[in-house]
Amino acid sequence: MSIIEFHSPKDLELVESLVLDLCDPQEKANALSELRKKRGMFEDLAPMLWYSLGTMAALLQEVVLVYPTLSSPTLSANASSRVCNALGLLQTAAAHPVTRTPFLAARIPQCLYPFLDTTSKVKSYEYLRLASLNVIDALVKADDTEAFNFLVTSQVIPLCLRIMETDTELPKLVCHAIFCICPAMAHHVVNPIR
Repeated sequence: MSIIEFHSPKDLELVESLVLDLCDPQEKANALSELRKKRGMFEDLAPMLWYSLGTMAALLQEVVLVYPTLSSPTLSANASSRVCNALGLLQTAAAHPVTRTPFLAARIPQCLYPFLDTTSKVKSYEYLRLASLNVIDALVKADDTEAFNFLVTSQVIPLCLRIMETDTELPKLVCHAIFCICPAMAHHVVNPIR
């Protein structure tokens, strides 16, 4: 995904307005959807999300609100879509060099592990796994030692291995890409840290 600069102040104003709307319960769903669509158009979206008051909390709220549905087949397509939009914005923060370190320091990837641990073949759950894997993939693609160390010492490797064994094709491919991009992670599968 290439990043282009906005060509008008109106575009920047729209993005700023959408970021503020993430904290407005009435506007949040639309803001999530629109910002996810526009995330590749503005290279400073990640810092804007990270440093705007309450925005990261609003994104994490979307994530944790569906935790109770993870052990039952009651996750609606609408709820899954909202969380996937929030995960797409978290992926933006994971990939950006300014926000990656605080993203890891806040241990946000661990909030995604319950999604990676689901085994339901229902599409809404598969989409959550895939969107969560994309966040992990963004960290791996950054080729950042801090991100690598965080992932190796967390439970993401066993979760990815289980997904590679049991999931559908697309999540398996993303896990495979994660291990291919970062062969040292695959090394830790064979030679775990003691």
